[in-house]
Amino acid sequence: MPKQTTAFELTLQPPERRASYEWLYNALRSEILEGRLGPGNRLPASRELARQYELARGTVVRAFDELKAEGYLEGSTGSGTYVSNVLPEVLFEARKTAAPGRSEKSPNEPSVSEYARRVRPFPSYEPRAPRAFRANIPALDLFPMTLWAQLAARRLRRFSVNALAGCDALGYLPLRQALARYLNASRGVKCAAGQILIVSGAQEALDLAARVLLDRGDRVAIEDPGYVGAARVFESCGAKISPVSVDAEGLRARELYACGLYKSQPRLVYITPGHQFPLGMTMSLSRRLELLEWARASNALIFEDDYDSEYRYSGRPLPALQGIDRHERVLFAGTFSKVLFPALRLGYLVIPPALVDRFAAVKSVSSRHAPVADQAVLADFMEQGHFARHLRRMRQVYSERLTVLMESAREKLAGLLEISPIEAGLQTVGWLTSGIDETAAIREAQARGVEVMGLEHAYRRSKPVRAGLHLGFACVDPKEIRRGVRELAVALAPLTSG
Repeated sequence: MPKQTTAFELTLQPPERRASYEWLYNALRSEILEGRLGPGNRLPASRELARQYELARGTVVRAFDELKAEGYLEGSTGSGTYVSNVLPEVLFEARKTAAPGRSEKSPNEPSVSEYARRVRPFPSYEPRAPRAFRANIPALDLFPMTLWAQLAARRLRRFSVNALAGCDALGYLPLRQALARYLNASRGVKCAAGQILIVSGAQEALDLAARVLLDRGDRVAIEDPGYVGAARVFESCGAKISPVSVDAEGLRARELYACGLYKSQPRLVYITPGHQFPLGMTMSLSRRLELLEWARASNALIFEDDYDSEYRYSGRPLPALQGIDRHERVLFAGTFSKVLFPALRLGYLVIPPALVDRFAAVKSVSSRHAPVADQAVLADFMEQGHFARHLRRMRQVYSERLTVLMESAREKLAGLLEISPIEAGLQTVGWLTSGIDETAAIREAQARGVEVMGLEHAYRRSKPVRAGLHLGFACVDPKEIRRGVRELAVALAPLTSG
């Protein structure tokens, strides 16, 4: 573990009625045992610590020397004093005693809200080398990081005092203006900059929508199978979920009428029409019109997640649901996590005009606004044409990788896995054949260094009719795709029932 180069002011427990040396020794030891001073942390200089606590410098030096002798501290005159990287075994035993695990319930454990009891953690991205067939990650190695760094440096050099003060809750205006131009021209969305709210990504957009639009017990319709992250947000707010099945044309909109016959009418519908998650189909125009008519008649709203839709490889592009909505029933959300990089943590939500003030108010009392510097760099990236060029380049790269996957699968996986053709997105579905079990397929694939996800976890109402695997190809180069297909064929072959 690297050592700190700077020591911050050290706050210790208040002095007790005991010898100064004894108090300081025990206070420092407790800080280390309880983890507040971790391995590699630098301690203040003995003179500074003596001044801060009005001690003799010799008292501080004596305490440091004793802790060094016991293995808690290391360092020498002129080099600074640090918490040891390798701590004595007795410390770990003491730490276990001092800090019980989370599974041990304390009798005085603080009470929490119903929301805190309902919410379930959402997995984060793991920073590891890409391999076949990791899903939901773009080709990060192809992002123009040098260009981005140049734009960032140039933008920060020109940053004004006013910019340092922050921005409107809706977000940095030049970015919202650039987004409005892009969405109107390329995504078929009809909006002005004043309807766009900058968020940290799709999850925050969902959370804001849930808090603005739903009360506890309200019903939300979602695709089945569908995006688990959306369901978790709505359930954490106390909403009831109504799963609606999908077919080759997308969400079965007619099932929404049945939801109201036996239960409360859904107040919100969550869909991924451009590239359905996880099955990959594009919602047909007739289904889109049918869904919009249901929303109008039911006085309900639609949350359109523009998941992976920037990358289209075949078929005629359909306008966004929001763009053909004549009654302002649709919220349209997108993120830059897939088109640029996940760590950017920027996305957007296009809001019907009547709801803009409500969303802005909720944003203002939570995270206030997205980081202005990052928004400004992204605005420059878009306005100078780099965003459009990056999309064109990556669309070609991903199309080539999808072709490699399809061709390799036809050659090596015939009779084991059928790759579903898709029109857009960063991943597809492979349907298992010959009676192969999904769980066994995942286990054997992992044993051969192939990363796949199953589909069963995305279903709520029933198990999938066919077992399948979620296969990502965007972040995987052609050589690794071919290796993954070969290894997957070896893994699946022994699992066939025939």
